[in-house]
Amino acid sequence: MNANLPQTHQPYKVMAIYKFADLPDAEAIQPALAAFCCARGIRGTLILAPEGINGTVAGTAEAIDALAEWLFAGEMLGGRLTGAEVKYSTAAEMPFLRMKVRLKPEIVTLRAPEANPAKQVGTYVEPADWNGLIERNDVVLVDTRNDYEVGLGTFQRALDPATKNFTEFKDYVASHLDPKRDKKVAMFCTGGIRCEKASSYLLSQGFEEVFHLKGGILKYLEVVPQDESRFAGECFVFDERVSVGHGLTEGDATLCRACRHPLTAADRASADYVEGVSCPHCVGEADKHKAAAERQKQMDLARQRGAAHLGDDAARLAAERKAEKRALAEASRARNKAG
Repeated sequence: MNANLPQTHQPYKVMAIYKFADLPDAEAIQPALAAFCCARGIRGTLILAPEGINGTVAGTAEAIDALAEWLFAGEMLGGRLTGAEVKYSTAAEMPFLRMKVRLKPEIVTLRAPEANPAKQVGTYVEPADWNGLIERNDVVLVDTRNDYEVGLGTFQRALDPATKNFTEFKDYVASHLDPKRDKKVAMFCTGGIRCEKASSYLLSQGFEEVFHLKGGILKYLEVVPQDESRFAGECFVFDERVSVGHGLTEGDATLCRACRHPLTAADRASADYVEGVSCPHCVGEADKHKAAAERQKQMDLARQRGAAHLGDDAARLAAERKAEKRALAEASRARNKAG
């Protein structure tokens, strides 16, 4: 793994990591890992479970490089995370508010003990080989992410299970896939972890040939040239960047502050979109609107009084981020037209 990134004007380095590994001592690792990150100003969330580690954190390049050394070469973990799936990117602003190291029963919740990637897992497919696989007529392509993620972007021809959470994926498999009919199934997700566990689950259910995209959509967008890409739209990410596009540049999506649903440009142009109050995905949910509307009202009153409000910085940063995203998107479109 190469933790080095090209020099950019963006001061924060972002590390996304996961690995299915034997960590029965996860509870003992938690405080040491949290202390290491906090001492270096690293923020984000890491999940520890007996089955491994999963999460995304950000900090200075020096801090993230030190964390990588601690995780992969430190005495406490003893090399158990060697070979972890790691992706690095950059951000103009710190994308997380605080540092959390959480203990959970699973690093990705499926509630299916028979799905154990440490014992059996599908065939990893490198991003460079993915297009050739998913263009085959005998391959069933399944997006293992949740519905709101699929709504921002997905691969051409991919089936959408329309799940609200990963535990519903078992029901989708039972009702829509058949090991006797679907001889070859290819799956993908954001960073690779969900589809890795999904591939283990399908194998446990009798499916013969199961493939999954190594490194997930993020790795694909990082290494596959845009003119060769079969991914349409943007990829949702679980931090303040909201979405990323090819080259892992920040996308144009924003979040509804009422329901936290990702919003496209079309969503923001809808008559149902009222900034800070509602969007097309939650326009009928009065309870969320009430809280959001009150928050927006307090922010507006504070501005009228000329007083500072706790939400102002967040609103200002969100507006600046949105403007920056639009400028980058317009510059990218201009370059594409020029090319």
